[in-house]
Amino acid sequence: MKNKSKIIGIVVVALLIVLGSSFTSLINFITDYKWFSELGYEKTFMTKLVTQIKVGVPTFIIIFALITTYILSIKKNYYKEANIMTNKRSEKRLNLIFVLVSGVVSIFLTSNVASKLWFTILQFMNGKAFNVTDPIFKKDISFYVFKLPLIKEIMGMVLLLAVILIAITVITYLVLLSIRRPAEENMSNVYELSSGRRAPSVFSKKILNVALLQIGLIGFVIFIVIGINSILRSYSLLYSARGVAYGASYTDVHVTLWLYRISAVIAVLSAIGFIVGVVKRKPRWAIAGPVLFIAITILGNIGEGFVQKLIVEPDEISKERKYLNYNIEFTQKAFGLGNVKQEDFDLKDNLSKEVLDRNADTIQNIKINDYRPLGQVYNQLQGIRTYYQFNNIDIDRYNIDGKYTQVFLSARELDQNKLNDQAKTWINKHLKYTHGYGATLSPVNSITPEGQPELLIKNIPPVTNTNLKIKRPEIYFGELTNDYVIVNTDEKEFDFPQGSDNKETIYEGSAGIELNTMNKILFAIKQRSMKILLSGNVNSDSKIILYRNVRERINKIAPFIGYDKDPYLVINEEDGKLYWIIDGYTATDKFPYSQKYKNHNFNYIRNSVKVVIDAYNGTTKFYIFDENDPIINTYSDIFSDLFENKDNMPKFIRMHTRYPQFLFDIQSDVYKIYHVNNPMVFYNKEDVWDKAEETYMEGQQEVESNYLMFKIPGEKQKEFLLTVPYTPSNKPNLTGLFIARNDGDNYGKLLLYKFSKEKTIQGPNMIESRIDQDASISPQLTLWGQKGSTVLRGNLVIIPIEDSLLYVEPIYIQADTKNSIPQVKKVIVSYKNKIVMENTLKDALAKLFDYKQTKPDTKKPTTPSEPQIISGDVNTLIKLANDYFVKSKEASQAGDWATYGENIKRLEEVINQLNNLSSKE
Repeated sequence: MKNKSKIIGIVVVALLIVLGSSFTSLINFITDYKWFSELGYEKTFMTKLVTQIKVGVPTFIIIFALITTYILSIKKNYYKEANIMTNKRSEKRLNLIFVLVSGVVSIFLTSNVASKLWFTILQFMNGKAFNVTDPIFKKDISFYVFKLPLIKEIMGMVLLLAVILIAITVITYLVLLSIRRPAEENMSNVYELSSGRRAPSVFSKKILNVALLQIGLIGFVIFIVIGINSILRSYSLLYSARGVAYGASYTDVHVTLWLYRISAVIAVLSAIGFIVGVVKRKPRWAIAGPVLFIAITILGNIGEGFVQKLIVEPDEISKERKYLNYNIEFTQKAFGLGNVKQEDFDLKDNLSKEVLDRNADTIQNIKINDYRPLGQVYNQLQGIRTYYQFNNIDIDRYNIDGKYTQVFLSARELDQNKLNDQAKTWINKHLKYTHGYGATLSPVNSITPEGQPELLIKNIPPVTNTNLKIKRPEIYFGELTNDYVIVNTDEKEFDFPQGSDNKETIYEGSAGIELNTMNKILFAIKQRSMKILLSGNVNSDSKIILYRNVRERINKIAPFIGYDKDPYLVINEEDGKLYWIIDGYTATDKFPYSQKYKNHNFNYIRNSVKVVIDAYNGTTKFYIFDENDPIINTYSDIFSDLFENKDNMPKFIRMHTRYPQFLFDIQSDVYKIYHVNNPMVFYNKEDVWDKAEETYMEGQQEVESNYLMFKIPGEKQKEFLLTVPYTPSNKPNLTGLFIARNDGDNYGKLLLYKFSKEKTIQGPNMIESRIDQDASISPQLTLWGQKGSTVLRGNLVIIPIEDSLLYVEPIYIQADTKNSIPQVKKVIVSYKNKIVMENTLKDALAKLFDYKQTKPDTKKPTTPSEPQIISGDVNTLIKLANDYFVKSKEASQAGDWATYGENIKRLEEVINQLNNLSSKE
């Protein structure tokens, strides 16, 4: 009875420990289920648990039955050979111990299988065909992406189980020998060791024979698994980095592949030899296979090196041509570059005022603002209060008053970290300051006379003179909403500042989980805050809103998808509500022959999903945007309630989907090399490109991909496009313009404009050099950059207009004072061999093409002055030059750009006169 009580006590304590450690997991499970149910994704949430149960239960039963049967069979054979007489009571206790050991080992192995392999199993069962076969083994790519990973995992688990069984065998015999010693009459027949000494008497010959047979059977299984793994390793050659390109090379196919196949045969022979050697007590048979296996591996490695050095490298291009073709073809397919439309751009440079007038829509959308300094401008001009923050500037297009217009916009979010320390109370953080408010929007091409963006939507509440109205400005879900809030409490929420007072509101949306008594307890435990349970402000109508950060939210729902780091805001023109769009990606590193992207662990990627989140209600929808992607189609079958077809996407959202910059940047990086289809050119790296470089702000950088709006030559309407320029490797001239289309049925189409190699087309850095060397522009930039202000050079954009190219770069000036705002002060425009810098784009175009504006641009009115004739000796002219320099510097620091320009003009005249005097001497 005492022993029984001890056992019961131990079991109770163990259960309490397990329950205690599982309590948090149980609370998280229940609250997460409620949250998924609120969103309508119960099946998605339960898929993991149901699959783990379906996999785990039979796996546990099989492993438990195998191990238990195996251990009991060891005991039975041991008792038989050792002539052990048993006591039922003691045997019952020993059997219980063995069963418990089997249970622990089975739970360990089962938990590994269920927790790590549930998703791999579902992919194996639901995997969709790629309808592309690899060129070596002729298997569909789905085999490598969905099937092979599980097969490898199963082989690994079998190998682990075999090793555990060996350990169990040894330990079980040692335990039995220590507690159930064989009868004396069984001790006489013992082994003699090679030294002539006799083995310890506890090792009966019969018992040892049985033990060795059991280990032999396990060894047989291990060698069979090694043989299977050798076959599986042959598939890894499709990702070999040995040759001149990624994927199986000549040596891999003609040597290494056969080495793996021979190794597989040897492993099978080793399995047979091992068990025969153990049974017949012939050690040479047992070790012959492993020795031969090692020898083949060593000889194979030598053979590989021999073939590579003496056969392949002397004739590399001939031997590797076929495999180079595979690498080019499969890399293009894997990164979505197989259908890039390449067109020669016949540059004629015949722009005129008439051509510009025909392309007025393009001219009116040329970007002269830059999103990077714009974030600072928005925060200082439209932040209103310290706790409001514009986290990110988004780029989009809208029909504003009937005109298709490219714009910048950003959500005004509430950053609780910027509340005063005294205001960071539980009530303020979770009940009071619950949401941001509205957005700011400005066209990419419009600036005020002060050099600031022209704000079409601004202030709190949002004000606009356009057709674009924000009617539901509250932002409960965003990029900075990092904590839970409780709405519909007795404490009204802060809505927005109104003069010296604050406007308050009550949440009217559908988001949130009702806080009844049980839910209060659950979420108080989950959030580790008893205030949820005890606060008098939380009533029966209150709701808790969780996972409000949009990126955290979607990762919680579907962590198996990769997400863009840049969610972008959309204003619904129809109902005035705010939404977020986030691009989702499917990727794998198992696409044969496809080159891995830089240091990232993938060689296949698709923008397969667009996620749309209501900024007020938190409704989260996943739309499949690439129906041809087998990975997302596989996920769709696994999570049947999660994904919707893109045809179900609301029309206004569809109009604002963008080709993601993240994907385009990857594709444009890969295409620098893989635009080549000729293996000889590819091998010799004769036509490698670089992304163009430019002077940006105060330094040199690679040109970022840019969303621009222009009319593709041959098309009737301007489009919202994503572009990046290419130059030949280590050269500055323009060789290509890579474009992704965004609008309507053309969404996702890739286009490459190739420029003639027979003449030099100016690249961005060549334009930047001309700016630095221009006798009129460079001195002004230098003077502005003197003490008291900083010159910031914006992004240089290349705009194709019919059969010509126009280059545009904004110039910002920022005073060297605290909280100063960058201002667009000048616009540089270049065409052919001309380059001008004026106050506005219109002024610059008028000067560049020598025509008068029908409506003069009044952004920066200046007083025209008569030209002066300056004369005098050298000393007088030097003094004048110094005076004009000082006056221009003072004018720039004071922001008097008209006076500054006048003095610069005078300075140029003095310098010219000095040059004339020098030439005469």
